[in-house]
Amino acid sequence: HTHTHTHTHTHTMSSKKACIAIVGASGTVGGALIKAIQAQAGALESTLGSQLRIVGVANTKNMLVSSDGVDNQWREKLMTRGPDGEEVNLRLFGQQVATAASAAVSCGIMVDCSASEAVPCLYTEWMQMGLHIVTPNKKFGAGPLPRYHELKQLAMKTKRQFMYEATVGAGLPIISTLRSLLETGDRVTKIEGILSGTLSYIFNTYKAGTPFSSVVQNAKEKGYTEPDPREDLSGMDVARKVVILARECGLQVELDTLVLESLVPEPLVGLDVDEFMAKLPEYDASMAQRASAAEAANQVVRYVGSVDVVAGKAAIKVASYAREHPFAQLGGSDNIVVFETERYKSPLIVRGPGAGTEVTAAGVFSDIIQIVRSHHSS
Repeated sequence: HTHTHTHTHTHTMSSKKACIAIVGASGTVGGALIKAIQAQAGALESTLGSQLRIVGVANTKNMLVSSDGVDNQWREKLMTRGPDGEEVNLRLFGQQVATAASAAVSCGIMVDCSASEAVPCLYTEWMQMGLHIVTPNKKFGAGPLPRYHELKQLAMKTKRQFMYEATVGAGLPIISTLRSLLETGDRVTKIEGILSGTLSYIFNTYKAGTPFSSVVQNAKEKGYTEPDPREDLSGMDVARKVVILARECGLQVELDTLVLESLVPEPLVGLDVDEFMAKLPEYDASMAQRASAAEAANQVVRYVGSVDVVAGKAAIKVASYAREHPFAQLGGSDNIVVFETERYKSPLIVRGPGAGTEVTAAGVFSDIIQIVRSHHSS
C-alpha cells in the first residue's frame, strides 16, 4: 500500500509536461536541438518539474507526430515517410501538436529551426492554436512590421510567448540581456555590434597591404562563407539582426529602410559565383584606401551594425575604430555586441562565438526552458 502511495506521489510531482515540435528537424540545428533536449530531459525533470517531450518533427517533405514522443527512428521515418509519417502540411502539423499538448494538459511549443520565408507565415496561426513559438529563424523578426506587431499583441492576449534569442548571436545572451535592461527601466541609448561570424573573420584577418579579395577567397576556401560569398558580403544577414535589435528597442524599422552598405560591388551583383570571384580583385583599391587611412590613424576597419536609439536610426556599415576599442580586439570569427545605456557608465559587452550548430541549438533550448518554466495553462 505504501508503495502505491509513493508511486502516485512521484507521479503527481512530474505530471507537468511540455510537448515540443520541431520544424527543420532534419537540419543541423534541429538535429542538435533534439539531441540536447534528449540528453538534458532527465536533469530538467527534477529542476523544472516538467517532462520535456518531443511530440513532432517535420522537414520540407514529411512530418511525424506522436503524442507519446517520437522514437529514435524519427530521422529515418522523416526521410522515407513510413506508414506513420505524412506529407508535410504545417497548418495540420500545428493542429496535431496543439491536440497532443492539450490532451497531455501541457504546454505546447513549436520550434522553427528552418531558415525559410514560408514557415514564419504560420506563427500567428500556431499561436492562435495555443502554441508558444521559438525560433532561430530571422525571417519573422526582420519581416513585415504589421505581422510582427500582430504576433506580439497576440502573445500578450493569449499569454503565449514568441522567443527568438538565437536569431542574434546564436547562443550568446543578447536578446535576453537587452530585454532585461529595458524591463528593469534602463534607457538603452546605443547598440553596436559585429554580428556576422563570416564578416568578423574577414575583417579581423584583413590588414592594409593585403588585397580584400584574397581575404574573401581565403575565407571561402576555409568554409567560413556561404558557397556564394555575396550572401555574406551583401550584409543582409547583419541587417536582419540589426532590425531585430532595433525593434526590441521600440524602433519601427523595416529591412528595406535601413542604411545598408553592401560589400558587393554593384556591377558584380548579377554574375555567377566564379565570375564574381574572378572580378572581385578589380575592386580592391577602395577598401585598400580605407585600410591604409585607418592604419595611418592607428585604427582598424570593421563591418558594424548599429542601432542609435536616441536618433531612432539603424545602420550597417564599414567604420574605423581605435586599437583600444573592443571591436579592434576581436579575434577569429567571434561576435560582439556593445550596449550603451544610462545605467551602465562603461558599456555592457557580450562577446563570443555567434554562429555554430551547438551554440545556436543551445540558444533555442534556453528559450524553450524559459517558456516551460513560466507557462500557465489558463
